[in-house]
Amino acid sequence: MYINASLQAKLENSERMLKALLNNLDGMVYCCLWDDRWTMVFVSDGCKQLTGYDAHSLVSDPAISFEAITSPEDRGRVRQAIEEAIFRRQRFAVEYRIIHADGGTRWVSERGCPLYNERGEVEAIEGFMQDITQRRLSEAAAREAEERYRSIFENALEGIYQTSPDGHYLNFNPALARIYGYESAVELILGICDIQKQLYVDPFKREEFVALMSAQGQVSNFEAQVYRKNGEIIWISENAHEVRNQNGDLLFYEGTVEDITERKNYEQQIEYQATHDALTGLPNRTLLTDRLQQYIGLADRYASKVAVAFVDLDQFKLINDSMGHHAGDELLKIMATRLGGCVRESDTVVRLGGDEFVLLLTGLHKIEDISESMQRVLSSVAGPCAIEGRDFIVSCSIGISIYPDDARDTTTLLKYADSAMYKSKQSGRNNFQFYTDELNRRLMERLDMEYRLRQALEHDEFLLHFQPKLAFASGNICGAEALIRWRPAGGGMVSPADFIPVAEETGLIVDIGQWVLHSACRQAVRLNAMAGRELPIAVNVSPRQFRQSDLVSRVRSALQHSGLNPACLELEITESSLVHDTGSFIKTLQELKTLGVKLAIDDFGTGYSSMAYLKDFPVDRLKIDQAFVSRLETESSNIAILKAIIALGHSLNMKVIAEGVETAYQQAFLHGIGCDELQGYFFSKPLPVEAFEKLLGD
Repeated sequence: MYINASLQAKLENSERMLKALLNNLDGMVYCCLWDDRWTMVFVSDGCKQLTGYDAHSLVSDPAISFEAITSPEDRGRVRQAIEEAIFRRQRFAVEYRIIHADGGTRWVSERGCPLYNERGEVEAIEGFMQDITQRRLSEAAAREAEERYRSIFENALEGIYQTSPDGHYLNFNPALARIYGYESAVELILGICDIQKQLYVDPFKREEFVALMSAQGQVSNFEAQVYRKNGEIIWISENAHEVRNQNGDLLFYEGTVEDITERKNYEQQIEYQATHDALTGLPNRTLLTDRLQQYIGLADRYASKVAVAFVDLDQFKLINDSMGHHAGDELLKIMATRLGGCVRESDTVVRLGGDEFVLLLTGLHKIEDISESMQRVLSSVAGPCAIEGRDFIVSCSIGISIYPDDARDTTTLLKYADSAMYKSKQSGRNNFQFYTDELNRRLMERLDMEYRLRQALEHDEFLLHFQPKLAFASGNICGAEALIRWRPAGGGMVSPADFIPVAEETGLIVDIGQWVLHSACRQAVRLNAMAGRELPIAVNVSPRQFRQSDLVSRVRSALQHSGLNPACLELEITESSLVHDTGSFIKTLQELKTLGVKLAIDDFGTGYSSMAYLKDFPVDRLKIDQAFVSRLETESSNIAILKAIIALGHSLNMKVIAEGVETAYQQAFLHGIGCDELQGYFFSKPLPVEAFEKLLGD
């Protein structure tokens, strides 16, 4: 009896635990017959919460069957699903709707299995049901949202995209393809494989985009120019963000694209109208200060100068008043075009208003650059202007201030240029004046020298001096260099250091060099006859002369007219001639060599010679620049340079001559390291022809 009682207690306790467990489940445990009504034989207390009916009613009340509370739309589907599972002798799972006791609809998830009798026939079904209404509502909302997003994605006017960090499209909508000029998504995928190289006009824009993403995780209103399929360039604006996984790894970029070309064009048009003169199309006063400030920044960076030239038309008011504003406007447009043609692309022409203009000239290094530009302006403005069948001639007055010489701020520079312009008016108009007296004085001196140089050839004011060359081996004079000197009528000698640069800049060096060449050849014939031997005479050829296409014919002409043996003429060419065109340089040297003349590279070691080309030069001599010789006693590093130049020259079968030898030490040292010839004050300064003849006769 004791064991039976204990067993009975355990059974009762287990039953209570099972009942408590079933009642605490969030759902309903059931067992129903395999019939047309799904007649319930057992349901747990979860029935009430799930269906609204208590367990007793659902089991005992014949008016309430589970078939009846199953939604009519789902009854057939549910029974078919369960029958198929039973036929396959499997468990089943199905989701469907029921009619709650309150009249509402609930979604349930049912999982169960059949119960078989001893004959293997299905007698009942047992299973478990849960309320999944909230889940199904959430899924429906998600599907609806997805459909809405898909509709927005497909029909949006903005381009929507996902791209990989390395610049490949992963997904995008039709609008993006249309923005970029492609007819379909497939065509866009095939057409753009690398966004950075194929899409952005400026490839660095993609790098900027990625950098912003890395720093901020997003970009807003990122504007850039891109290529459409047909090559057209448009403006776009992008808003995008990073998409990362749960581990924080970057998956892709996601964003939108808007075509803002029309807006940018409108903004540019508005900006242009705000910063440019409506009549002439030139930048106006609004842009002047900004542009001048940019030029000042460049001047500071590159140690150059900026010129501000204030230009005022002299006779404009008379024409405007007598002929009317239409004629005045036409004149202003003509002048705007002429002024633009007088400056470089890097410069700026501004119309302040009325007949006032400002020229901003940048990247300048010397006053001569400015004066030449102003001479062009004066000449161009003064040309006849055909307006309404009549020719008008106007002039202009120009005032110039210089940055940083005169001032370091834009306001003061403009004020000073305006002040200098009034000085130009007071000086008789049709001229230009610098703000500073010193610059004006230098300009006048240069203009005066240019004028006198032009007269010097006509008035026979040039003469030649000859500086002997000495051979180390024999100690005898082995040649001479013809050097030009200028002695104006009624004045003293003018240093070549003063007038040669002006001759180079103005182009007068070509005619002056021709005079030197012919004179040197004639005097060489006379010197050789007097000395009784052939003595080579060297003549300098300036870079500007060397670039003349008829240089070879000029040399040939000088030789023929003088009767000089070509071997007695040596042309000294500076290394700076090489910088313009190496191929043409070598070709000209070869043509000169064909004439039979000697060739020398002057100032060797300071110019642009390349060892790769030197071996191709048909040159007889290298002249060591005096800068290496003059500092021989004080700069020991020059010793290695001199030795290297001499060794190089000898290896190429060239003689090496040192110029600027002034001391016995320099002479002895050069002799000791194998230099062939010397030239300099240690032996003789440049001499007038009479003194040189006397030296040869001693």
